[in-house]
Amino acid sequence: MTEISASNRARARDILTLGSPAPLVDAFQRRITYLRLSVTDRCDLRCSYCMPEQMKFLPRREVLTLEELYQLSIGFIERGVTKLRITGGEPLVRRDIIDLFSALGKRIGSGLEELTLTTNATQLARHAEGLAKAGVKRVNVSLDTLDRARFAQLTRRDALPQVLEGIAAAKEAGLKVKLNAVALKGINEGELPDLIAWAHGEGHDVTLIEVMPLGDVEEDRIDHYLPLTDVRAELERRWTLTDNSHSTGGPACYVDIAETGGRLGLITPLTNNFCAGCNRLRVTATGQLYPCLGGGERVDLRAALRSDDPASNLELALSEAMAIKPEKHHFRIDTRGAEPHLARHMSMTGG
Repeated sequence: MTEISASNRARARDILTLGSPAPLVDAFQRRITYLRLSVTDRCDLRCSYCMPEQMKFLPRREVLTLEELYQLSIGFIERGVTKLRITGGEPLVRRDIIDLFSALGKRIGSGLEELTLTTNATQLARHAEGLAKAGVKRVNVSLDTLDRARFAQLTRRDALPQVLEGIAAAKEAGLKVKLNAVALKGINEGELPDLIAWAHGEGHDVTLIEVMPLGDVEEDRIDHYLPLTDVRAELERRWTLTDNSHSTGGPACYVDIAETGGRLGLITPLTNNFCAGCNRLRVTATGQLYPCLGGGERVDLRAALRSDDPASNLELALSEAMAIKPEKHHFRIDTRGAEPHLARHMSMTGG
């Protein structure tokens, strides 16, 4: 795989720009400015709440090339997307992924305001400097525990030392790090205050997330569902929490913790639907656009991109996506033994 060339960048502008494309606005008059783009469904961990141990990944031929991912990104930027988050799976297992970051980083200040990454940090130590040079300013790192044995139990891999090394390398490279932790009843709930205190002591923000009912994971999610209303109540018995209006463009609500001096985010898809101000779209590594994480509605951008008239067909596909984007999701975890809300795994959709 060679670096994305200037000719490919020019071609992306040519085939994806028709005159002055209109901004992306859905049927509920929400302006879409944030794209989460998955570059792979593959991951080097097997988190028990995310996927089974014997996960079947997509054939490589179905995954978009880096050039196609770049072309799609430029198309979204031309339609008013200002924030682009690269996701997976684990994005940093994708070969030559820094080439994509470097090419997209050249658009920062020219339509694109921010280029970010969600990662499990196992590969971050060797990529942190390259990401910073490409224009990435901050990364989200998924980390549910600081206990090595519990980490191995949750992820089915003994990789906590590599993750901590990656976080340290990101900090050294000047990247702002935010930790994302899924709150899990009976697993890490007792450790959450220590995880928050450690992160704040290192200068990192933390966001807690309720478990989401996506994909078959070989266990019953209701057993580990921990409402963040309960977590917040427990934290307030220990610390002073003050609501904060901070926003990164995502679904989190934030509080400041006086005693730690840090900020805590709360993402509550189950206890508090966060869809009213949704400004996001997700595109999978195969080019399937999902207007809603919790919905089955989708538009095939790969077919449009590889068609005889990609410019017109992509315009039509994006217009269709705006028409079918639902008002809100309908996540539920309330019945033991129930099928997941969606069969699609989070690693396939992109975090």
